[in-house]
Amino acid sequence: MPEQVRARALGAFYGLALGDALGMPTQSMSRTRIKDCYGSITTLVDATQDQPIAPGMPAGSVTDDTEQAVLVAKLLIDGDGRIDPYTFADALRAWEAGMISRGSRDLLGPSTKRALEHLDAGLNPQQAGVAGTTNGAAMRVTPVAIANPVGDRLLDAVVQASLVTHNTSLGIAAASAIAAAVSASIDGADLSTALDEAERAAHSGASKGHWVAGGEIAPRIRWAREWVRGMSRGEVAGAVAGVIGTSVAAQESVVAAIALAEVSGDDPFGALLLAAEIGGDTDTIAAVLGAILGAQHGIGGFPGELVGTVRAVNGLDLEPLVDRLLALR
Repeated sequence: MPEQVRARALGAFYGLALGDALGMPTQSMSRTRIKDCYGSITTLVDATQDQPIAPGMPAGSVTDDTEQAVLVAKLLIDGDGRIDPYTFADALRAWEAGMISRGSRDLLGPSTKRALEHLDAGLNPQQAGVAGTTNGAAMRVTPVAIANPVGDRLLDAVVQASLVTHNTSLGIAAASAIAAAVSASIDGADLSTALDEAERAAHSGASKGHWVAGGEIAPRIRWAREWVRGMSRGEVAGAVAGVIGTSVAAQESVVAAIALAEVSGDDPFGALLLAAEIGGDTDTIAAVLGAILGAQHGIGGFPGELVGTVRAVNGLDLEPLVDRLLALR
């Protein structure tokens, strides 16, 4: 495996974690509230005591985005590239139980929780996730992208990883877009090409899940990329927050991350800071943006000191996981 491929894969996984940690203190807050509490986000900061999801969490702490991505990585490795839906469901339940025991408010998202309830009621995995339209599958899909090159194999793996919780046209399309952008970048595609791959994968992925109403991911990616080109940092923040949207809905937050990548892809750390200030689902937007730009620039694209802080605060050691995922690739 060429060293630059490993560096880009490490950049994707650590970029996800760094983005997640930068967005942790601001998640579920408005842009105005973020500015009042933190001013400008320029580095990792502690969450305030009234943070709605992570009150008082120390600077550098990650959230469900990174923790569930690690979970997916381990399941892929243990399953030799495949994820059994029932094993996945059990792992998600165990993860949430661990979070509850630690007193965290960062629990399973609405789509995942509903899907597990459906499984408990006797529905099969194909039926359980037919209401999953949020960004949960996209936020944890980076290990799938590391383990699979762009193409039918990647799309099949994304479906497998999304099925039990997000078996919808929106959920799978969003996860496919992020996976394709990351995977293409790992193989050395430039940013424009990688985001083109995201659009194509979103189009293909939309046909793989249960159709649900809502703005489709692929055309929204194409429109958003064209619309934000040439905007300043301040303009793009307002455009993304006010028009594209930053909620947990897949067609908002995932498209928002790709729009930020379009205009700030040459400044990966600056892009993550912008995502952390943008309001809404900041941890997930910054996490998936970090995965894309980390795969573009490699692990060296982010400040080493901050990556080290995230590693230390969370006890993260992603190198062995990345090496085994690349072996699957």
